[in-house]
Amino acid sequence: MKKLAALSLAILIAACGQKADLEPQAGQTLPPAPHGAEAPPDSEELLELPALAAPERSVELRRRSEEREDDPFDLPPE
Repeated sequence: MKKLAALSLAILIAACGQKADLEPQAGQTLPPAPHGAEAPPDSEELLELPALAAPERSVELRRRSEEREDDPFDLPPE
């Protein structure tokens, strides 16, 4: 019985999430507009990751081993 109550409580807690748009706290404002921009970014734009933060992965797979090309910068230690 206790397991059922704990499970139902966990489901209720997991299900209650905020569905509204993000807003700054009372007395706070969003960051100013970047130099050259006409309007400050909204909360959705601020949450987007730049391309360098989340690069796309290369899905090129090697099917068989291949000989490496000569690397002119692969020098022995001095």
